[in-house]
Amino acid sequence: MSRARTHQDNIRTYNKMASGYDSSYDGRFTQEFKEVLARTVHLSKGDKVLDVACGNGTLLAMLASKEDIAGFGVDISDQMIAEARHRYPEMEFFTASCEELPFGSESIDVIMVSSSYHHFPDVDAFAVEAKRVLKSGGQVYIAEVYAQTILRLLANLFMPLLRSGDVKLYSPSEISATFEEAGFRQIDSSVKGKIQLSSFAKPQPLVSPANLKR
Repeated sequence: MSRARTHQDNIRTYNKMASGYDSSYDGRFTQEFKEVLARTVHLSKGDKVLDVACGNGTLLAMLASKEDIAGFGVDISDQMIAEARHRYPEMEFFTASCEELPFGSESIDVIMVSSSYHHFPDVDAFAVEAKRVLKSGGQVYIAEVYAQTILRLLANLFMPLLRSGDVKLYSPSEISATFEEAGFRQIDSSVKGKIQLSSFAKPQPLVSPANLKR
């Protein structure tokens, strides 16, 4: 399946459900993923937090109720972004892909992906882009659908036929390999029921003793 077709399938699917997303099957299914992230993500006052594939902005609002953050969201669905802007005008939302984030280098403290990683056409490109926009020491949290090996392989055979924008389900080890290849350090990886949670940190630059003396 071409990346262009996947992109258009995703836009069409989520534009259709934008106004009623919370009460849709997808909205109800993904709520638990958001709740896991809201409990897990480590935040500090003033953090710039980016939700990639943010939908209507619900997850950012959940986090903003816990800590004073600057919230940013991107999604390829312009209707989802319109919904998010209407609900949470105090935050900033952009129509953009996960591979071309509209932020400067080293400008974001925390990146989150909630039940959307399997929609990304190029997860390697996303990992590289995430590293670019994150500050040194910044963290990525991914709450993604988990399926045992046989179910995952079967799902991956049929996903392209559904034309709903799904690309591939990943194992925890595949997600880890992608981010480690991009230069991240893994913080944690766990599986509970249908949810796998992975977190990574962008390493801070090493400071040599010689530089400390200057």
